[in-house]
Amino acid sequence: MATECTISSLARRCRAVLRTCTRQSDFDTGRRLHAATITAGLLAVPSSFLRNAILQMYSACYDSLSARKVFDEIPITCKDTVDWTTLIGCYIHCGLPHDGVNLFVSMRREEVLIDEITIVAVFNACAKLGDYVFGVQGQVCMVKMGLGISVKACNAAMDMYVKCSLIRNARRVFDEMSERSVVSWTVLLGGLVKWEGLEKGRVLFDQMPERNEYAWTIMIAGYIENGFIKEGFRLLNEMVVVFGLCLDCAALCSLLSASAQCGDVVMGKWLHVHALRRMENAETDVIIFTALLDMYAKCGRINTAFRVFQSMPSKNVVTWNAMLSGMAMHGKGADVLSMFDQMVKEVKPDDVTFTALLSACSHSGLVDQGRQIFYNLEYMHGIRPSMEHYACVVDLLGRAGHLEEAEAMIRGMPMSPNEVVLGSLLGSCGVHRKLQLGERLMQELVQIYPQNTEYHVLLSNMYAHSGKLETADSIRKVLKTQGIRKVPGISSMHIGGQVHHFSSGDKSHPQTDKIYSELDEMIRKLRLAGYIPNTASQIFSGGEVDTDGEEEKERALFSHSEKLAVSFGLISTQAGMPLYIFKNLRICQDCHSAMKIVSKIYDREIVIRDRTRFHSFKLGSCSCSDYW
Repeated sequence: MATECTISSLARRCRAVLRTCTRQSDFDTGRRLHAATITAGLLAVPSSFLRNAILQMYSACYDSLSARKVFDEIPITCKDTVDWTTLIGCYIHCGLPHDGVNLFVSMRREEVLIDEITIVAVFNACAKLGDYVFGVQGQVCMVKMGLGISVKACNAAMDMYVKCSLIRNARRVFDEMSERSVVSWTVLLGGLVKWEGLEKGRVLFDQMPERNEYAWTIMIAGYIENGFIKEGFRLLNEMVVVFGLCLDCAALCSLLSASAQCGDVVMGKWLHVHALRRMENAETDVIIFTALLDMYAKCGRINTAFRVFQSMPSKNVVTWNAMLSGMAMHGKGADVLSMFDQMVKEVKPDDVTFTALLSACSHSGLVDQGRQIFYNLEYMHGIRPSMEHYACVVDLLGRAGHLEEAEAMIRGMPMSPNEVVLGSLLGSCGVHRKLQLGERLMQELVQIYPQNTEYHVLLSNMYAHSGKLETADSIRKVLKTQGIRKVPGISSMHIGGQVHHFSSGDKSHPQTDKIYSELDEMIRKLRLAGYIPNTASQIFSGGEVDTDGEEEKERALFSHSEKLAVSFGLISTQAGMPLYIFKNLRICQDCHSAMKIVSKIYDREIVIRDRTRFHSFKLGSCSCSDYW
């Protein structure tokens, strides 16, 4: 009897220490204590309270395998709602939401009661999976269990619907809530701004009885991402100056991300200055500085990004990955490989690191180095190649003309290839005139993503280049019959605190006459410098095959969005200033050739960010060395 009392007493003491370890994130001590409880036979105590504490400890450190093992060791009659919910939450945090949903199903089969925390975890899992069907079932369960009055549960349901793009369902939950918190309003606000636009979002924002920093950030980021920079600044000033709210780490990172997305370095610089004034501790400093260097890299200021990187007193793997990815986008493949050698001395690389390395090799034509990295990935670094890694290597091999090797790699993948992998190789088929392989890939792509016009355009151009104009024209007619249109190319510039957008042949800009006048003069100078329009790149324009002759093709080439943007930049900025252009599609061969000459004639650096990378044109050459 005394022995049992002693064991029970020790078990309670261990449980108290385990809870302390969990609260203080001292997981090494927690693991050692777990081992000690096994050795001392403390887990032989009939009560499961000690295992409950061990389960919570492993869940808190996101060790799902150990947590599941401990969970399975708890007798089914001793598992309570907290145990089930703890493991569900662990699965979600570990990126295993599907396992979390399956565990919830098992929990219901065992007729274990669910609480507010359980249903919130289920909605979080559905949001990550995009599984609104199960989410609807979860909402029904929430109502049946009497949790419909829970503000937290309803907020989680709304968040799930928003992330599944079902804004009407989210609005219905919001309208039926008898009580709402500021989070309730903010979740709906985020959904409206994302799925229904700024105008409807602003109406709700103005109706909010209370606004937190996140609500302000949603609206400001929405304005920035959509090019309404002045409105974004105005709202930011109102938030900080009028209402005295601070931009915390999350808000700063969100706004920096918005600036990076639209290429607005002016807002990014303001946020940089503000961030320097708001530094709090080492952990948040690393997060903010990482977001800063990522913003500068994506805005075309890779040298500034590198200076931010060098100034950081401490860096984590995310910081290194952001720097490597930024340099890869700018075509600095050799520098990326050199930096990686330095990185491994300080932090352990992860799967994102190798995606950046392989991408850098692809953009710079470093085929042998890319092969070596990929084939050593699992053997040397213990990382199983993911779909992203395969996509990078297929792109690397395809660009370099090794199409047979790239196809063999696709056929040997342990998973089914997605549209990114197949589409990458199809693009290489267009460059290297491999029509038969392109046809095979197109058949697979149509099954995966039939509405993607880009792949139809690529194949149509391949037929036209091969002299099969009738077949190319038939593809055009099919697209037209189905109501499918080619995604228009849009080029954007940030000048004078505004975003200026241009599309091919666009005449909607207030300064259209001046822009086209400058364009004519620019084309004249280009011709004198030896520029010859590459009409081969004008086969498929605006959704139709152009068969109206060379002169018409040339006129269409001259009014491509990049050329209009450059013409506007030349008349809107001082001589010698660099021009930064952001394009939604890949730059065409003709515009690429023209920009090299323009940079030399006008003594301007022209930086263009297309869909996949940066091109820095300077003194007649491009940073990509004509390899893209």
